[in-house]
Amino acid sequence: MTVPTVDPAKLAAEVEADAEVLKALAENGDIASVVRPIDLHFKGSQEAIEALVEDSEELGFEFLEFGEYEDGDIAADFIVEGTAEPAAMAALVERALQIEITHGVEFDGWGCEAQTGNAN
Repeated sequence: MTVPTVDPAKLAAEVEADAEVLKALAENGDIASVVRPIDLHFKGSQEAIEALVEDSEELGFEFLEFGEYEDGDIAADFIVEGTAEPAAMAALVERALQIEITHGVEFDGWGCEAQTGNAN
């Protein structure tokens, strides 16, 4: 499969918005280089989301759960291990935006907990 090209303006906007989240994590003591679970959220039609779930292992994601919106869209949450370093997060977001294109879904963001190096 050919890897689709992501709109550079869309990627730049996502990375810029993520910079604020990464800054907030750092302000809470996050050590960006620590590998941690990162949640990814996608939404779309039931057919598109189910196809994404089917492909999730091949994409390197672990499927967590489905959700549903009032407008009938279905959501799916996935998890992937990674760091919160800006370059790694930008690459992950670009990959998620590529999945938008290849699977006809909408990337609806990511989340993770601050990793301070201390036992929780």
